[in-house]
Amino acid sequence: MIRVVLPANLRALARIEGETRLDIAGDASVRNVLDALEAAYPMLRGTIRDQHTFQRRAYVRFFACERDLSHESPDALLPVAVANGSEPLLVVGALAGG
Repeated sequence: MIRVVLPANLRALARIEGETRLDIAGDASVRNVLDALEAAYPMLRGTIRDQHTFQRRAYVRFFACERDLSHESPDALLPVAVANGSEPLLVVGALAGG
């Protein structure tokens, strides 16, 4: 069971309160987590990653265990603490401006 914390705007869109928990088929990777998240909440398709290229949206970041995973391969394995459910995968909307 993987725990995922989404930003408030995506939680509102998917009607999720707090974090969500997902069963992942296969290895615990960002790609597999996003596949399971979009399957469970189809309204999130295209909000975190492009629907056609599956590339991460520019202002979306992934964090786990105090590490920025945003630029790692989407197929890289998540930290063990995330894979076993003791720590969540954080999906964060980046801030921009000046």
